[in-house]
Amino acid sequence: MKTLNEMKLSFPSKSQNEAFARAAVSAFIAPLDPTVGELSDLKTAVSEAVTNCVVHGYRRQGGEITINGKITEDRRVILKIRDKGVGIEDIKQAMEPLFTTAPDEERAGLGFAVMQSFCDKVRVSSKPGKGTSVTLEKRISHVR
Repeated sequence: MKTLNEMKLSFPSKSQNEAFARAAVSAFIAPLDPTVGELSDLKTAVSEAVTNCVVHGYRRQGGEITINGKITEDRRVILKIRDKGVGIEDIKQAMEPLFTTAPDEERAGLGFAVMQSFCDKVRVSSKPGKGTSVTLEKRISHVR
């Protein structure tokens, strides 16, 4: 499928940059004229992915988060959110609802479940000690 637009964004893994990531993704997909629901879904999924980088990937020790975005001619938005943090030992376990590696922070362990509920596809790849990539995919409708 032909790519209509792309973007690359890089920022420090600080909690306050979650809002920045949401706003940047919103601006990137604006030309597709998404519904309020579609926009909210993607913003929420991005928030969860960025929060995972900050809290779990870097364990609040700092690092860099990158977002690569792509819009295809069939109106799919593909966002790859990456960190170079601690990685995930067991992806299947990490994606189970209520599982968290940060129980001391009162984390609910629902990040991946939220991403899956708001996106058409969620793919996770990770290597311990090397980092994690989460790819979110959502098709934006034609009809308003």
